Amino acid sequence: MATLLVLLVAVSCKTLMPTSYTLHDNWQFKSLDETEFKVASVPGTVHSDLLKNSLIEDPFYRINEKELQWIDKKDWEYKTFFEVDKATLKKEKVEIEFKGLDTYASIFINDSLVSRTDNMFIGYKLNVKPYLNLGKNDLKIVFDSPIKIGLEKRNALGYRLPNAVNDQSENGGLGKKQVSIFSRKPGYHFGWDWGPRLVTSGIWKDVKLHAWNKATIRDTHLKQKELAADRALLNAELEIEATEVQYTEIHVKVDDKTVVKRSIRLNEGLNKIQIPFTIKNPKLWWTNGLGTQKLYSVIVELKQGGKLLSSEENKIGLKTLKVVQNKDEYGESFYFELNDRPVFMKGANYIPQDVFLTRVSMTDYEQTIKNMVEANYNMIRVWGGGIYEKEIFYDLCDKYGILVWQDFMFACAMYPGDEAFLSSVKEEAIYNVKRLRNHTSIALWCGNNENLTAWKNWGWIPEVLNSQGQEAVDKIWKGYTDVFHDILPKVVDELDSDTFYWASSPTSARGEDATLTSGDYHYWRVWGQQAPFSTFNEYVPRFMSEYGFQSFPEFNSVTKFTTKEDWNIYSEVMKSHQRHPIGNKNIEYYMEPLYKKPKDFESFLYVSQLLQARGMQMAIEAHRRNMPYCMGSLYWQINDCWPVASWSTIDYYGNWKAAHYKVKDLYKSIKVMLYENEENLEVHIVSDEIKDEKAHLKLSVLDFEGNVIKMYLEDVTIKPNTSKVYLSKGLKDLIPHKDKNTMLVLAELIGNYDNAFDESVHYFDIPKNLNLPEPKMDYEILKVDDFTIKLEVRSNVLAKDVRFTTSQKGMFSNNYFDIIPKRTYTVQFKSEKKIDLNAFKKDLNILTLLDSY
Repeated sequence: MATLLVLLVAVSCKTLMPTSYTLHDNWQFKSLDETEFKVASVPGTVHSDLLKNSLIEDPFYRINEKELQWIDKKDWEYKTFFEVDKATLKKEKVEIEFKGLDTYASIFINDSLVSRTDNMFIGYKLNVKPYLNLGKNDLKIVFDSPIKIGLEKRNALGYRLPNAVNDQSENGGLGKKQVSIFSRKPGYHFGWDWGPRLVTSGIWKDVKLHAWNKATIRDTHLKQKELAADRALLNAELEIEATEVQYTEIHVKVDDKTVVKRSIRLNEGLNKIQIPFTIKNPKLWWTNGLGTQKLYSVIVELKQGGKLLSSEENKIGLKTLKVVQNKDEYGESFYFELNDRPVFMKGANYIPQDVFLTRVSMTDYEQTIKNMVEANYNMIRVWGGGIYEKEIFYDLCDKYGILVWQDFMFACAMYPGDEAFLSSVKEEAIYNVKRLRNHTSIALWCGNNENLTAWKNWGWIPEVLNSQGQEAVDKIWKGYTDVFHDILPKVVDELDSDTFYWASSPTSARGEDATLTSGDYHYWRVWGQQAPFSTFNEYVPRFMSEYGFQSFPEFNSVTKFTTKEDWNIYSEVMKSHQRHPIGNKNIEYYMEPLYKKPKDFESFLYVSQLLQARGMQMAIEAHRRNMPYCMGSLYWQINDCWPVASWSTIDYYGNWKAAHYKVKDLYKSIKVMLYENEENLEVHIVSDEIKDEKAHLKLSVLDFEGNVIKMYLEDVTIKPNTSKVYLSKGLKDLIPHKDKNTMLVLAELIGNYDNAFDESVHYFDIPKNLNLPEPKMDYEILKVDDFTIKLEVRSNVLAKDVRFTTSQKGMFSNNYFDIIPKRTYTVQFKSEKKIDLNAFKKDLNILTLLDSY
């Protein structure tokens, strides 16, 4: 009898344990008008599945994209089967969670319609127990064409929205009928001025089955209430769903130590519970470069009778962060204050890493965030034409100290204002704010990218007024204000009130156009209006959240999507892999007055990267020199979603362009910068440090053979969190005018043990006019370990814009830099595979600017 009792108790306890597993196996797919199924991958997309089955050619190769526009006009069916055992079927609740469906999906279980979805940015948990059988169960998802649905919505709206300028509807065979704004899926899938038009469908995130009894934790919000040196007070705001009235226990663990154990009564349905807890002697979370990124593991467990019903773990950092907007003599400040300290934000804008989102691996995410850290970023802007990124992205930003400016997914367009659209947007906002708000890295919620600027400055108001009348203008503007001045700020205020909401980027205030004296700013006169790089010095805002300049990928990258006949920037293939209407002409326009004409295609690609780096340097130096007036520099853009000529500083294949190496140098915590005005050469030193730094400032005038013409040495105390002119010399005193194309100035910051921890080079003439000598470089290649090579490089004369290349996959620690004569430079190469030293020596190639003529 005792044995039977023990057995019954064991079975009873076992039934309390939740069940969860993925449904990623046995998937097949076909278009709805076909009969034969093919093997599918989940997560995946229609395009990637067609490619794996050799039914289409690589969409990124040459101009294959143009031949694949039929895919988004079809409806697609995905199906699988899965087994359900008795134990699972006996659970009180059985749910299937679809973390991401793209986009218009009808879900069937055993031929019964369970649900329909219409928003790619929302995850869905569906109660499926009524539809399940013991044993085998069929799961089918039918994806309606987003183009067909988009056209239906466009025709039903009753008025015409302004054309979304980046929607490549003509490439898609739709003429002027743009439909991207009608579907809650990424705008960039319909094309952008750096991306192809490949409109996907499919199961783009995990599918999971969950079965549980009694109760489950639906959501955990870890809200910081107070932060002091000796303690942090937090509140675990829980949403718990219960199947009946019952008594349970809540356990809260911090770094595996139980800090709260409380009995609670649950009512049937959704319960909202608050559990205060304390972390003693908290360690603060800091951004990259300012300190450590301590993350506390907080586990909330729901138990009954000592057995686990449900649990959730979050890793959180403790910090204070606010956006400071104070009136001043210029207008109004706009800066981030972290742990009571103003911080200059250094970073970039980020787009999805691939058109086909499921091809981005965990390793890709890790490398992308490490690329930010290595380039001294402390902020990344997740741009509004892509996606709310996957959890791993924010986990890594938390881990490495990268704050996230998070756009809601609206960009460069006006959107519908009908009830169904607004309802979907509200649901989307609630889902993603709740999903992401525990991440320490979330710094700001921004309503949209450039929608307000477009409406006010791109001619849309008069266009709508003249063609449709004032009533249409009013309807479109009301749709805007409903979303960005009502729905989104209310959701953020209710669910994440500690995080700042900014209605649109760029703006000076809610509903107000951007200015240089308040709010954030996008500067596109350089590039967009062909203004010279020098205007970066004139247009300095309070916070620069977009600016940039294009370049081509390196030659090895271009060979991956072209053939030899394509190696001309005006070939059909190269023009196809350049989505800005005058992009290639713009690069030529800016290059011609600054550089000698490159001798061939490969040299043109190389010089285009030097050109981009030059523009980026002028911009970033202008922003950093002008702190604290300007307190942020986020350039456009760090990455690509396919192989293309674009504003990225890292190409699609992960190769750093010259600009990314330049950014790494310019974003250093302490940076010496040389600025030439009409009369003087000013030596600025910018510091993001938290304390004084003593150094020797050494300013040397050198000829291109390395001879010292003049030298100045000063002891300086570099003040923290400041930009200041530490030395100024008259141009006439520094160098005779006739020698300006044969001399340079080298500024060095020298610390302990005569170690130069930063240096900058300044030329008195443009690269085209420099009288560059022929360098003779000596180098020694040393193997550090199986994956690391060290190069020690010297040159007898100035070697300008030195680039190292190798066919071996890996990364140089420095590249595209100037070698000052008679100095030794150390560069490391870290390989992804074990290095053959002899093969590396034979393969290494060194190029300078002189070689490009």
